[in-house]
Amino acid sequence: MNHLIYLLPLSAMIACAGNKEEKKEENPIQYPQTKKVNTSDTYFGASIGDPFRWLEDDNSAETAEWVKAENKVTFDYLSKIPYREKIKERLTKVWNYTRCGTPFKEGNYTFFFKNDGIQNQSVLYVQEGATGEPHVLIDPNKLSSDGTTALSSPDPSKDGKMLAYMLAQAGSDWNEIHVIDVKTGTNLKDVIKWVKFSGISWKGDKGFYYSRYDAPSDGHTYSKKNEYHKVYYHTIGEPQEKDVLVFEDKEHPQRNFGGMITDDERYLIVQGEESTSGTSLMVKDLSKPNSPYKVIVDNFENNYGVIDNIGDQLLVITDKNAPKYQLVLIDPNKPQPENWKKIIPESNDLLQSASIGNGKIIAKFLKDVTSRIYVYDMEGKQESEIKLDGLCMVDEINAKKKDSVMFYSFVTYTNPTTIYKYNLATNQSSVYFKPQIDFKSGDYETKMVFYPSKDGTKIPMFITSKKGLVLDGNNPCFLYGYGGFNISNTPRFSTSNIIFMEQGGIYAVANLRGGGEYGEEWHKAGTKCSKQNVFDDFIAAADYLVKEKYTTNTRLAIHGRSNGGLLVGATMTQRPDLAKVALPGVGVLDMLRYHKFTIGWAWASDYGTSEKKDEFDCLIKYSPLHNVKTSEYPATMILTGDHDDRVVPAKCRPWRR
Repeated sequence: MNHLIYLLPLSAMIACAGNKEEKKEENPIQYPQTKKVNTSDTYFGASIGDPFRWLEDDNSAETAEWVKAENKVTFDYLSKIPYREKIKERLTKVWNYTRCGTPFKEGNYTFFFKNDGIQNQSVLYVQEGATGEPHVLIDPNKLSSDGTTALSSPDPSKDGKMLAYMLAQAGSDWNEIHVIDVKTGTNLKDVIKWVKFSGISWKGDKGFYYSRYDAPSDGHTYSKKNEYHKVYYHTIGEPQEKDVLVFEDKEHPQRNFGGMITDDERYLIVQGEESTSGTSLMVKDLSKPNSPYKVIVDNFENNYGVIDNIGDQLLVITDKNAPKYQLVLIDPNKPQPENWKKIIPESNDLLQSASIGNGKIIAKFLKDVTSRIYVYDMEGKQESEIKLDGLCMVDEINAKKKDSVMFYSFVTYTNPTTIYKYNLATNQSSVYFKPQIDFKSGDYETKMVFYPSKDGTKIPMFITSKKGLVLDGNNPCFLYGYGGFNISNTPRFSTSNIIFMEQGGIYAVANLRGGGEYGEEWHKAGTKCSKQNVFDDFIAAADYLVKEKYTTNTRLAIHGRSNGGLLVGATMTQRPDLAKVALPGVGVLDMLRYHKFTIGWAWASDYGTSEKKDEFDCLIKYSPLHNVKTSEYPATMILTGDHDDRVVPAKCRPWRR
């Protein structure tokens, strides 16, 4: 269940959504009173009040009553919007189209997700052989009454006969791993609990590696700080209590670890993280009994991802000495950078991923926030380019090391994900699945512009609307941003966005610093005490849209989620006049205490923490919770979730004062 909390009356939201005339609100919303308590913290001599600290207690009856009262106000308001049913009808119709996930293969089986259009959760299908009839393997919609059980990370055994998968409840990051017999569709007795931030990596058909925490203390499942992440090996048929501890770090509780086996099962790779940026890398040669881990890198200064091994060496994608990434071969016995062999050197474009299929390397690049796919031989010589369509983002590339056929998919702002089958031997692509949707995509277009930020940096932005748009400053506009954690804001298709565009709206996405669009330097330019760059970039995007007469401030809505929720919170407190509507979703809104909950400590690489004087001095200047003042703010709706144990709702609640 979501907590929907309104800060201010929403007449402005209605106006921005399409009504030409803004009406004065006759009966202002009466909000429940929120009590204040005498609570404060001292940071380097500065006393900072926190009168709503009591709302951090997820388990208190008082917090539950507060949420109930706030939700009543919200849903009472929503129920009275006159055109709500028309939006719902159109949304239901356009949403109701069949969509599929990119297939992946193992053994004689092909697996893929499919959704009939209105299912809460996508269903996992399996097909035997090239001509077998696809059938349902796991339908998570049947696992709960409300459709909130999510299926993720399906991973088949090496022969494809068993599949391990994760289930999460009501949006939580906590998962359980289950195992199913692919041929019979029967779940085995294996159940593994308290899994979080983990992959699944099979060794043969006997068992797999995974990562988990110890069970949290009662009453703090969704808020307790996550510490001492460990890697285990589970043997099929054995209870979880007998799982073998493969790796732990008792000296560094706030590090996460994942185990991955190479395709030939010779090497176990253990990758560590102590934040959202930078990794450690260790390798264990399983062909030599009791061999120790060899440390490739342990300083967390750069990012490393092992693609596979090529004989005795590891094929690794890294931004070490290459902010836009490179692909290199590393000898575990001589792991120093001077000994690396460059396979795909750094270029002007961002190398996002690499995989191996049919003795070829398939590499995905990002060029000005748009995807490119190139095929190389194993020595790094480019052989061909897989042609894509316009301003798009490649969702997935699924290739097998010894298979000539691979699958890839891409999406645009005006077309949902289309899946292609590609023959690596003949360099031929063919459409595997193209969704049919009740939307005239040919009537719409996406443009990319580059606008100057406050310091002159050129920032890219996608603008999608009906063709022939008249730039008279009277168009409603929805501006989205994120700007953090090295995440690239690439093209995506959204049914809710197209309904807005059908009514004449403009959907704009700004590619802010802090993201990963142009590599690590772009990312670093929006972190810690440079975080203000992100807000400046977003504000400049809005100003550009107004200046170029796409819209006006009174017809503009701004939105972001998680780190993007922080973006919206900081932007609206710094520039209350910027937009008429603000929608911070699941936002990190208290920058002084965010790191004290669940996995929040891992975000310090982007934000810094209030425990360091120089970082505190920066955080207090933009922390949304601490910068609300008397002003005429946009119509604002804050959304969070009571089972969100990543960005916990504790720090969204106090913002509704």
